[in-house]
Amino acid sequence: MTAAAAHASPAGDLYCLDVVRSALGKRWLMRPCDDALAGALSRRLGAPDALGRLLAARGVSVEEGERFLAPALRDSFPDPSSFADMDRAARLAWDAAEAGRGLAVFADYDVDGASSAAQLIRYFRMLGVEIDLYVPDRVSEGYGPSAAAFRTLKQRGAALVFTVDCGAAAHAALESAADEAIDVVVLDHHLMTGSPPRAAALVNPNRPDCGSGQGGLAAAGVTFVFLAAMNREGRRRGAFSDARPEPDLFGLLDLAALGTICDMVPLTGFNRALATQGLRLMGAGRNPGVMALAAAAGHDRGYDAYAAGFILGPRINAGGRIGRSDLGARLLSTDDAQEAATIAAELDALNLRRRDVEAEIVEQAAGQAERLIRASDPPVLVVGAEGWHPGVVGIVASRLVERFSRPAVVIGWGAGDTHARGSGRSVAGINLGEAIARGAREGVLTAGGGHAMAAGMTVEVSKLEAFRAWLEDALRGAAAETPAPGLDIDAVMSAGALTAELVEMWERAGPFGQGNPEPLVVVADARIAYAEALRGGHVRVQIEDSAGRRASGIAFRAEETALGAALLTARDSRVHLAGRLRRNEWQGRVRADLHIVDLAPAAAR
Repeated sequence: MTAAAAHASPAGDLYCLDVVRSALGKRWLMRPCDDALAGALSRRLGAPDALGRLLAARGVSVEEGERFLAPALRDSFPDPSSFADMDRAARLAWDAAEAGRGLAVFADYDVDGASSAAQLIRYFRMLGVEIDLYVPDRVSEGYGPSAAAFRTLKQRGAALVFTVDCGAAAHAALESAADEAIDVVVLDHHLMTGSPPRAAALVNPNRPDCGSGQGGLAAAGVTFVFLAAMNREGRRRGAFSDARPEPDLFGLLDLAALGTICDMVPLTGFNRALATQGLRLMGAGRNPGVMALAAAAGHDRGYDAYAAGFILGPRINAGGRIGRSDLGARLLSTDDAQEAATIAAELDALNLRRRDVEAEIVEQAAGQAERLIRASDPPVLVVGAEGWHPGVVGIVASRLVERFSRPAVVIGWGAGDTHARGSGRSVAGINLGEAIARGAREGVLTAGGGHAMAAGMTVEVSKLEAFRAWLEDALRGAAAETPAPGLDIDAVMSAGALTAELVEMWERAGPFGQGNPEPLVVVADARIAYAEALRGGHVRVQIEDSAGRRASGIAFRAEETALGAALLTARDSRVHLAGRLRRNEWQGRVRADLHIVDLAPAAAR
């Protein structure tokens, strides 16, 4: 990066190439970095300056550098006993298994729930114990355990039920389980307030009295630590022998990593070690379900956070969104290659169907959003319609946020329904979950809650317009005080610098995700030599620097956006392109691709 690449604004922001409003209305900001620390890291690691800067900008100290690039579980594995109720949960599970009591797992229908359930099923299978599986239907049952589900599990012989990725707030359901004489062990990670529900054991690093300091874990990580506690309790009991060896937890790391990455928890500390080691195991091909799903998706290019989060994850989620909710957990827990192939094919087909449903609703929702913007330019977009599938409204809301750079709530309901379900996504600086929770308290919504960046709700169809007006008023002040969204840029370079060697160097700092953001680079003063729209709404470009060196770029789902329009009309123009470097392997050759996320005219400097 040259000294002229960034200039400070009056407010102290360091603007990259003086871009204050890009094609998508964003400010480009250089990520703050201690140059002295960056240099010290580069020297200690024997690494290029760019890698030192990357680590320094993420708060990695000189002493942490080597461990950051090669995270090991032994350096960060928490003591299971530091979790409230963890030892009690392990004792209860061993008591039930040794007594021959029926065991079951009640799992949420997303990737975190499926990977957590699969860990439990595989672990107990190694002990010679089969464990029943129950995953609720998103549409007919909704989120979390219910009295009806516990009654069904009891009828199926369950005496001890694990709830994974849910249960920490299910007071009424857990009361009903206790009344049915079912022991419930909760393995969850969601935020808790007030007293915990009535469970035989409740393991959650986010319960107020838990001293583990591991509140950033996904349920898959909590489950993995629980299984470590199970092994320790088994050793204490003398339960392992040549005939029943101690279960190998290493073989479950790929599942722990999958749930951790897909649930978008911070990839720092123990999570980072789980993700790094689990991705390596994933690449070894030990899980038939993972391999079958990759094959069904046509993926054969290795396993990184992108593959887990954007290739495997959506397909596992597809079952819970628009198909059979237990497919993901069944896929990840089976040892039968043929069964895995059958389920993987079904999930891949459901994912294609989900994409079609999503694309249709996105088009309709974007049309509604554009009309709202023309009419009143609201601070939040609230759109809805009969027939919009509740399994995809969250994804559609994310697409609207990407397109219009403001919070969005998408609501759907069936013919004749009096109540509708919605999902919302926000932007930095606007706490949508807090507003939705207040709407539920004030009676504007039937139910609702979430966190700063995402929320879910139930609203009477007849009150949809009133809710829209209420939410617009609730967020108008926050929106007015929130600056235009920014992109944090890590480096500025020319098109000719986009090499496979650069990608491989930066991959050492991965896996990337929450808490360890994937680097964003700006390719400055690039000429668009070629641009075309591809099937699926993507835009592919060839870019060229002043020396005539070329590189490839692609903007996903961009054709109908301001970014896509700018790319398709900018041939022979000089532009600045912001994007992420990705490895592209084809027929044994590796090259760098720029996954473009924004654009600004070079003349805007």
